[in-house]
Amino acid sequence: MGFFLETLLGGLMTGMLYALVALGFVLIFKASGVFNFAQGAMVLFAALAMARFAEWLPKWLGFESKILANILAFAVAAVIMFVVAWVIERLVLRHLVNQEGATLLMATLGITYFLDGLGQTLFGSAIYRIDIGMPKEPLMAFQDTFPGGLLINKEDLIAAAIAAALVAGLALFFQKTTTGRALRAVADDHQAAQSIGIPLNRIWVIVWCVAGIVALVAGMIWGSKLGVQFSLATVALRALPVVILGGLTSVPGAIIGGLIIGVGEKLSEVYLGPMVGGGIEIWFAYVLALVFLLFRPQGLFGEKIIDRV
Repeated sequence: MGFFLETLLGGLMTGMLYALVALGFVLIFKASGVFNFAQGAMVLFAALAMARFAEWLPKWLGFESKILANILAFAVAAVIMFVVAWVIERLVLRHLVNQEGATLLMATLGITYFLDGLGQTLFGSAIYRIDIGMPKEPLMAFQDTFPGGLLINKEDLIAAAIAAALVAGLALFFQKTTTGRALRAVADDHQAAQSIGIPLNRIWVIVWCVAGIVALVAGMIWGSKLGVQFSLATVALRALPVVILGGLTSVPGAIIGGLIIGVGEKLSEVYLGPMVGGGIEIWFAYVLALVFLLFRPQGLFGEKIIDRV
């Protein structure tokens, strides 16, 4: 029982990190109705910015505090992601208002390659380290309840708590604020939203800024765990099944989908892996997503789209 709970907790904590990356997809889709393939590149670009400025700022400003360096680097990286969002809206999205979804999709592919190249040009292409002070040693808990206790990774626990707090804040933002409701209106119909006075360009800047902050937090956490390297952009691919399960238009769906995928990967690898030869953790999420695409393509919480002709 103790081992099962360890695996379950590990899956839940990993699932929250998947949900954090999936949120970027959901945010952009809710505001523009397009699937943002640039989300992985945004995670990499934000993580590179934070890692490099955490290294450069102490040298430039002459201090040695690692905490201060991380705080300032996060602030600078956030400003950079705001600028990136503004430039994307001004140079790309503004000229594609009311265009077909496929056109916007191709635009995000172009943004992906641009951010990948720009990030490595500005910040380098080596493997960099983000040290935000998260403990690496495991935690033994419930020793009186289970023989030997439960082994919990402190780093995963803190990362999951950060992700959960951000997810909860965004959910409240979309449901309770005027701007959040305007974002949902824009996602439903660009022309109708404009006709009632909602400034489409400003809304897109806001949502890309929010998605940029989400990418920065995701990049910070994943960079702390894995190191900041080019492969970090592929973390977004691990979040694709999460979006399919939860639904492209649902913030709560991203959370539930992430938890399902995280737990499913861990449990399947531990209990089914020995029977199929291992490696099931790599493809389990995609097979589950394929099943959902066949039988419930809108996901668990997504809106079913009905076109009447």
